[in-house]
Amino acid sequence: MAMKKYSSIDDHIKGFPLNVQKILRKIRETIRKAAPKAEETISYGIPTFKLNGNLVHFAGYEHHIGFYPGSKAIKLFKKKLSKYETSKGTVRFSLEKEIPYTLIRDITKMRVKENTKNK
Repeated sequence: MAMKKYSSIDDHIKGFPLNVQKILRKIRETIRKAAPKAEETISYGIPTFKLNGNLVHFAGYEHHIGFYPGSKAIKLFKKKLSKYETSKGTVRFSLEKEIPYTLIRDITKMRVKENTKNK
């Protein structure tokens, strides 16, 4: 099955049921507040925030939300992420469980520091 092409973050969010749209909007707002100077775009076909390069990505799926802060963030937040499915640079938040917005905020803030420390 081909991946749908999105022209904007709003376009991505609109493609989901209302309950998932609400979660995606809240994740977007959480990231915006944690990284107010970041630019919103679509990269790798998914919602992306950029600040001196890629900052974080997120995306909705049928049964989970993907959050992509990079491998260093996964390592640094390993303990707090232990109850979620992770891989090298990915976290999967099940739609059946509460979304950890505070953790998303904290990881995004860490990524802002990382992307701006040498700029």
